[in-house]
Amino acid sequence: MISVTSAQLTAWIAAFIFPLARILALISSAPILGNKQIPIRIKISLAMLLTVIIAPNMTVPTDIDPASAQGLLILVQQILAGLVMGFAMRLIFTAVEMAGDLAGMQMGLGFASFYDPVNASYTPVIAQFLGILATLAFLGMNGHLYMLAALADSFQAFPINAALPSAIAFRTLTEWGSTIFMHALQFSMPIIGALMITNLALGILTRSAPQLNIFAVGFPITLTVGFATLALTLPYLAPMLDHVVSESLDMMQRLALQMAKK
Repeated sequence: MISVTSAQLTAWIAAFIFPLARILALISSAPILGNKQIPIRIKISLAMLLTVIIAPNMTVPTDIDPASAQGLLILVQQILAGLVMGFAMRLIFTAVEMAGDLAGMQMGLGFASFYDPVNASYTPVIAQFLGILATLAFLGMNGHLYMLAALADSFQAFPINAALPSAIAFRTLTEWGSTIFMHALQFSMPIIGALMITNLALGILTRSAPQLNIFAVGFPITLTVGFATLALTLPYLAPMLDHVVSESLDMMQRLALQMAKK
């Protein structure tokens, strides 16, 4: 007859629930995997599968009861670590959508928006278009697999223990969040530059021919120039996105290392 003691059962639960908390937090906050259109059952099943794969290769404090105060502190710590790393990756798509928003306003499409069920808000057309392209490019370059690999490596950089995460990591995350404006401008700068020259030319044309109806002529011209510039810059979107994804993966590893610093 097989007998299991309460200490052994607590150790098994601790070895499973602690890494599951970090993995599930990252899946819920990471891009694509954390999409609201993905059923919660699939997210939980994926998190449990990853835990079964990753947990045997890590050191987990099995002498701590997950229901105790120290165990609950470790659970909160792991949830926070997963959310921090997932948020660092999500900022990529925020920058791309911001670039589409800036380009759409310059093109005169600020009024054209679709309902985004993911963010439960109305998103400009160009922003949603660039967001879909960024998602496809992210999947095409196996960004989701590299993200999960960085998650697995984070358990070595920031092991599961009762130590509180360092505040340096949160400062680094805040500084990384400020870079979304820089990346958004980099993505949208060709369109903004082309439309600035177009608007300057239209302004000169209006001054030289005041009888010209600038609203009837300028809107089709800005739309044409905007879409033409967007079509010309699309081939360069994937290399830029690849560079930003590499920076985000490095940021995930850096955050895991900094959270372990005392």
